[in-house]
Amino acid sequence: MSEKTVLQPGPDHPISVTASAERVRVTAAGVTLADTRAALVLREHGYPPAYYLPRADVQMAALQRTEHGTYCPYKGEASYFTVLAGGAELGDVVWSYERPHAAVAEIRDHLAFYPDRVDVEVTAA
Repeated sequence: MSEKTVLQPGPDHPISVTASAERVRVTAAGVTLADTRAALVLREHGYPPAYYLPRADVQMAALQRTEHGTYCPYKGEASYFTVLAGGAELGDVVWSYERPHAAVAEIRDHLAFYPDRVDVEVTAA
């Protein structure tokens, strides 16, 4: 098994994780999957901001873990989930870094949703 590269955010590839002041609500097929005022916003060079929602505010019963996984040298191993809601099955639309690298440790126990695959509503809290 080969070692995986671990990179640190820096001036050439900044990453920040901050608490969001907004309410984030996620729905799919008419079903509310998450509703929180405790989201984190991860901003990474070259990517749109990603909202990470606490597991406690996500309807985990509507998610099914898949075999899919990816690796980011800045964040770590990502696990994926399929959404099963309102008769719909939306594959690999949720991801989580369950053991993130130290630079983004705050996103542990949080999930993110692809905003082009489900409805993500962000409003003032």
